[in-house]
Parts: sequence; C-alpha cells; structure tokens
Amino acid sequence: MTDKLSFFKRFATAFAALMLAACATASSSDGGRGEAMVVAANPHAVDAALEILREGGNATDAAIAAEMVLGLVEPQSSGVGGGGFMLHYDGASERIEAFDGREQAPAGATPTMLADTHATSFIDLRTGGVAIGGPSLIAMLKMAHDRHGRLPWARLFAPAERLADEGFAISPRMARLMAYAVANERIRNDPAARAYFLDEAGNAWPVGHILRNPEYAATMRAIAARGPRALSEGALAEAIVAAAQRAPYPGTLSLEDLRTIEPRRLEPVCGAFRVYRVCTMGPPSSANAVIAILGLYERARPHPVGASDPDDWAAFLWASRLAFADRDHYMADDQFVPVPTRELIAPAYLDERAQLIDLAHAPATAIAPGVPAGRELFERWGRDMTESSGTSHLSIVDRWGNAVSMTSTVESLFGAQRMVGGFFLNNQLTDFSVQPTLNGMPVANAVAPRKRPRSSMAPTIITDRDGELVLVIGSPGSSAIIGYVARSTIAILDWHETPQNAVAMGNVTARTVPARIEAQRLPPGILAMMQQRGWRVQESALEESGLHAILVTPQGLVGGADPRREGVVAQIPAAAH
Repeated sequence: MTDKLSFFKRFATAFAALMLAACATASSSDGGRGEAMVVAANPHAVDAALEILREGGNATDAAIAAEMVLGLVEPQSSGVGGGGFMLHYDGASERIEAFDGREQAPAGATPTMLADTHATSFIDLRTGGVAIGGPSLIAMLKMAHDRHGRLPWARLFAPAERLADEGFAISPRMARLMAYAVANERIRNDPAARAYFLDEAGNAWPVGHILRNPEYAATMRAIAARGPRALSEGALAEAIVAAAQRAPYPGTLSLEDLRTIEPRRLEPVCGAFRVYRVCTMGPPSSANAVIAILGLYERARPHPVGASDPDDWAAFLWASRLAFADRDHYMADDQFVPVPTRELIAPAYLDERAQLIDLAHAPATAIAPGVPAGRELFERWGRDMTESSGTSHLSIVDRWGNAVSMTSTVESLFGAQRMVGGFFLNNQLTDFSVQPTLNGMPVANAVAPRKRPRSSMAPTIITDRDGELVLVIGSPGSSAIIGYVARSTIAILDWHETPQNAVAMGNVTARTVPARIEAQRLPPGILAMMQQRGWRVQESALEESGLHAILVTPQGLVGGADPRREGVVAQIPAAAH
C-alpha cells in the first residue's frame, strides 16, 4: 500500500510540474502587440501550443500543434482519424471565418445502411466499419493554415512527433476511460488497439504508465511532409480503408472517398445577444441553437439578476427546450436538404417563440417545433434525436489579437475503436439517423452518399457590435454542447461570473424530459425551484463538459478550464514577447 501511495504521489508531483511548465512564460524575438492565452484539454497540448506561440506562431499554428498532441494523449476524444469545426477571428480585420472539417458518408452509403446491419446493440453498430466516415480534420487544418498560418506547416507536427517517440504518462482520465472501454466495449477486438492499450495479462495500462506510440510519430512525419495526401494516398490510406471495410458490419469507405474529401470555408452564423454579436458554425452543425437559446433567454430576462436567481434559470430551461425542439426537427447538412438556419434565429421568430415562456411553470406538454419558414418545410420532416460524444475543444488568443475556437471529434469513446497509424478512426456516421423515416415522415438527417451528419459542435466567438473580440468559447459533450456553451456564455456575460466560475458551474441540459442537472454544482435552492415550478429533473454526475473559455477584459485575458476534465489555462504576458 505504501508503494502504491508513493507511486501516486510521484505521479501527482510530475503532473503538477507539467501543468506549471505549461503556464510558464517565455520571450520571443518576434514582438507582438499583446498577451496570448491557450486553454485546452490536456497540459501536453497546452505546452505544444505555447512552444509554437513562443517561436512566433499565431493562433492557427498553435491550434494545429495542440490538436495533434490531443490526438495522442486524449485519443478517446479527437484526432487525425476524425473531424472538426474551427472559427477564426482576425485581429486586424475583425473578420470571422468558419472552417468545416466534418466527415462525409462514402459514395456507397445508403439511407438504410445503419438499420440494415441489424446490430444487436448500439455499441456494436458504432464500432462497426459502417460507422466510419472519411477523416477530414487534417484537410480542414491545412485549409486554415494556408489562409492564416505563420510558421511552416511541417514545424507544427514536431511537438506531437517528439512526445509520441519519447512517451507520456497516462493521465487519470485516459486511464479511466481505457479501462472502461476494455471492460465494456469492443476496443480489445482491434489488434492494434489491443497491442497499444493492454499489458500481457490483458489489462488496461494504469495511471502513470509511460505510453509510446511510434506509429503515431510516423503519421506526424507523413502529414508534415505530405499534408492531407498522407491520408488519401499510399499505405496509410490503404490501412484506413481496410479497417473500415473489415467485419463486423463492414463499411464501403474507399480510396476514392478519401481522395474526394473537401473541407469548406464558410461564413459563420451570427446573431445578436444584448450588446454582443455571437458567431458560431453553420450546417452541418446545429450550433445556431446556441444563438437561439441566448436570444430566447434575453427576451425572457431583459434584466437578469444572476446565478442565484430562480427566474434566470427558468428562462434558460425554457429557452433550451424551445431551441432543441427546432434543432431536432430541422437541422442537417444544408447541401442536401433545405435548412432554415437563419430563420430559426431571426429576431421576429424569436419574439414569437418567446411568447410561449412562462417562468412560473414548466411546459405542461412536449414542445412542438416552430414554423420559421412555412408549413411545407415544417411538415416535411420527422424529429430525429441521434448523437453521442467523444470530443475535445480548445480556445486560443495570440499576441496579434487573432483567435481560434476549435472543436474536434472522433464521435464516441475512442471513435469506432479501430486503430491505424497510431490513431483511432471515427464512428461519425452514427450521427446520422439510424432510420431514414420516423412515424412515416422522412428525416432531414438521414444517410446519403457524400452527406455530412448533423453535429452539435459549437465553437463560438463573440465580439462587441464594433467587432472587438470579447469571448472565445466551446465545449465537447454531444448534443449537450449547445446547452453547455449557452449557459456558460450567460454566466460570463450576463451574470458577470469569471470564466473559471462559469465553466465550473452546474450544467443543466433541457433537450428532453427530464432535464439533466448537476445539482451539486448549482447554487443553493435552484434544484428545489425547478421542481416547485414543475420541471421534471434527473440529477446527473456525468455531465462531462469540457468547456474552455477566454474572456477579453480591459485588464487583459482571463481564461477558464473545465474542472470536469484535465484542461489548463496558460498565458504568455505581453512583456514576454
């Protein structure tokens, strides 16, 4: 027992030292105008971002370096085998751009391909080859780097390559999720994952074990040299296809599918919240629901009081329920189906929907979706509730005032739990509706060839009305991402909580009945208020948000890292540049 305690003490000391190192400052000969800040889900990733920033890299460069490390030390959440969304704020022009790196269904996909597997459990379905979409993250990052990067592309992969070769200590969260996946899921069925994660006795490696990943280091070198082509041509591409076409439940992903992956540069979806402009991802993301929640909340609470006020929470619950009803009914890939993205956040429509809010009482019945764009579109679709989680988020502001908010994912825990090149492939296609029709009505989020599944990832950048940067925020968490980001934004901008207090505050997810709440993190009396007003609630200790926020204040940057995960905030003061 003494040896075991000694080991954990040594590990805790080493982990704390790493976190302190991530927060250390350093000088650079390339001066900038201000301070920089990084908030990400693991100290190693933050350290990689700081390394790039100190060399004169910008927010885009740092985000790429950090994400490559996250794919190594947090493989349960995101990585090379997945996809993501990025928002970029240009400090000079005050322009915001969105980048879409969502995976696409292969050309051989059919509307019933998920149902046709007749999988006996969702775990079997999401770990089948049929769930794997073409990895799109690297192509998106290359597009963003071509537009905004400052350092050479190849330089950004050195921190992850070095860490993969030298090894890293398995963190408590990674160890916990590895052990869960080994005991309860299908990860031991994959030869590469089994060799990487299990000891000779078949047990998951413990906390503190030094894990080396030479295959991942080789992948970093290949991407550094060849960019996205490393994943669409050659041996690595062939390995991806072979893994996707392998039984059980083989998919149709092909080399041609990998060659046709095309990320997109888009205009963000933006809307007003009080004196602010809130910008986030458009379709295939359903992040416009964040803007809808904020707008409905503002109409219900023109004069908010704060986190201890029952009416403020009641307004948030109502706004969430209304926004999710619309989101679940309408949102999908707008390249395939008509989607009323901006109509759902139009001021007149939000005025109309807000009339339903009764702060003194919970909704007596299920809330129906609204009609923002005519009866024909309303009557076209059935409501779809699909989604699960395996996601990470980072927020970065650099010395020039540029900012990146990026959410990346492999979808579920360790994605499809099939490993190639030292990384896991996604199971993103299970974000489609399993059934193409519901109650005789077609589903907007049904599978189709080359279609992108609906997402709730909501990287968000908020400015004032003059375009000055105010807040960079986002979170993992499946469909609950929308509520996590909206609640934290309200806490920071309306309730004047610090970013750290805001992201640590109790989550309340009101997509369905009952609402899920983290009662132990809520202010006193709020749970009782919900119940007294008729809200059906389920206390939950499993709201694993990973909120990461940076607030711009007159005194400087202030960050917040979600204590539910292993994220840290790191800052480089202006004087250190």
